[in-house]
Amino acid sequence: MEQLVIKDTALLLEKTFDLKIPERLSTEDELVALMIPIIHQMLNRNFEKLLQICYRVDLGENKLQQILHESDPEMMAFDLAKALVERQMLKIKIKRRYSEN
Repeated sequence: MEQLVIKDTALLLEKTFDLKIPERLSTEDELVALMIPIIHQMLNRNFEKLLQICYRVDLGENKLQQILHESDPEMMAFDLAKALVERQMLKIKIKRRYSEN
């Protein structure tokens, strides 16, 4: 079950960020690690698009502001990547829970 959640989360991230994620990824940590350089690049080169993505996936204003204002600059890409992966995983789990009923 968890493996399917990871796979579906990877598909959501592919669609959201317009990228190709290798199928061999099998854990949340691997997804986060893959997203860190992408988020880092967007923080430096395409901040507006990153903000749009954060709002589109409904990361949450408070969570986003907390990361942007309180995270250590060296950890910001990691914190954002983790938050985005967790949010997408939550969406998948909620969708599955309600589709089963």
